[in-house]
Amino acid sequence: MKHILNLYENINSTARNNSDCPAVILPEEIFFTVSIVGVLENLMVLLAVAKNKSLQSPMYFFICSLAISDMLGSLYKILENVLIMFRNMGYLEPRGSFESTADDVVDSLFILSLLGSICSLSVIAADRYITIFHALQYHRIMTPHRALVILTVLWAGCTGSGITIVTFSHHVPTVIAFTALFPLMLAFILCLYVHMFLLARSHTRRTPSLPKANVRGAVTLTVLLGVFIFCWAPFVLHVLLMTFCPADPYCACYMSLFQVNGVLIMCNAIIDPFIYAFRSPELRVAFKKMVICNCYQ
Repeated sequence: MKHILNLYENINSTARNNSDCPAVILPEEIFFTVSIVGVLENLMVLLAVAKNKSLQSPMYFFICSLAISDMLGSLYKILENVLIMFRNMGYLEPRGSFESTADDVVDSLFILSLLGSICSLSVIAADRYITIFHALQYHRIMTPHRALVILTVLWAGCTGSGITIVTFSHHVPTVIAFTALFPLMLAFILCLYVHMFLLARSHTRRTPSLPKANVRGAVTLTVLLGVFIFCWAPFVLHVLLMTFCPADPYCACYMSLFQVNGVLIMCNAIIDPFIYAFRSPELRVAFKKMVICNCYQ
């Protein structure tokens, strides 16, 4: 977000003087390399689902939605680096109208990545809930067509929200609403988890165990959620500190890790495809077929 980056560049000098924590600066090559790997990995996920009819089910459609979110987060950094390169080469006027518009577009991709990840994880959680506790009605409740309609509405809402957030990013209420989405999503999934746990205890008394595939899906969601929180929570905290205590030396000390928090976000896009492949035998087979076919072409 431009608002966040501008605040970061203009941290109160008193806070910097009172803080013993120098800003951690990472080479741009690290960001660029991690972003490229993230885009390629998630593109492989999309291609694997597109090429294999056995994977074209609601569950994998929702996984593709999360992969697109991760890919947008990586693409954001790639485009930002390209803009910086063009500006340093003199092809873009610093702070000019074109650069300002391009910044808004790039920032929208970043916000869309976070919103898309939040909504995709929430939909995956709801899908796992239906799979586990309404298994007999699952294929009637969650058809491929209905899943695509859900994703269309989801991404339309995320796109509109992302544009609105970037447009009004200089307003404190916008920042509060933006950061509030993070705990709200966690609260929603936590409620589903608690309900699943209570129902699972009830079902266990009547049946020996739940199907292994359903349990595997719930575990996969747990791992994805844990990685998402680990990678994005530091940045969300950074946004809050930049908004409410930019001059405080303790806040400034944490904000010196701004670029480290950025790398964590990029790493999320790299880790997720490994989780899909490790937890899903079907997707793992699809990856192997893609690699073998490319090697023999």
